[in-house]
Amino acid sequence: MSTPGYAVITGASSGIGAATARALASEGYKVIAAARRVDMLQDLAKANSLIEPFELDVTDQASIDRLTKHVEGKDVTVLFVNAGGAFDGTPIESADVESWIKTYDVNVIGAVRAVKAVLPALKKSGRGTIVITGSTAGRIVYENGGSYTAAKHAVAAIAETLRLELSGEPVRVVELAPGMVKTDEFAVKRFGGDTAKAAKIYEGVAQPLTAEDVAEAVRWTVTLPHHYNVDLMVIRPLAQSAQHKVHRVLDK
Repeated sequence: MSTPGYAVITGASSGIGAATARALASEGYKVIAAARRVDMLQDLAKANSLIEPFELDVTDQASIDRLTKHVEGKDVTVLFVNAGGAFDGTPIESADVESWIKTYDVNVIGAVRAVKAVLPALKKSGRGTIVITGSTAGRIVYENGGSYTAAKHAVAAIAETLRLELSGEPVRVVELAPGMVKTDEFAVKRFGGDTAKAAKIYEGVAQPLTAEDVAEAVRWTVTLPHHYNVDLMVIRPLAQSAQHKVHRVLDK
């Protein structure tokens, strides 16, 4: 049986990316944990010798080019395209266009850059898998989330287009679409550091998904027999029966 090979993870410094780095390292993958915050990557690597920190900014082509060079000659079998985020929570009428540009650059163009950088190595491995972090926001929109929902709809289109274009190639494409996930940073970034606003998102929800829950979904999809492709996996906490329907138990 062949070894798992290398797994490249973008956005690996915290949250879902860091949790997935730990999960795949536990499966024997040599993990190239890539992100901008090298200090956090180094802390991650200290806990597991199979995790290698790599400084990466998906909005910087020169940084991406360094990743391309770094993976040359390596048996890369997994790419987890996870760098992303939401950066505002305002209606389109009062949209900050710069925030929309940033959202697209990180989530959409960043995903394209990452795929282009690693795809040749994935093809060469003969057993590649691309997992792209989408969102339920990439399926159903909601008020005051236009920049993020539009970007995640574009991410869904990237995954579906890639799957068509790679027909006949030894590379699977998985779109992972989580619903409500509580991490240390996602909602806080969206509301410009306002922790009170961020906390309201999860108010009364006993058990939103965690980064480790999402990492388990990635681990499961990439370790399936290679002929088995999970096109789209939508995961939500039990409390969230739909994008607009969340069971909350609030103190009276």
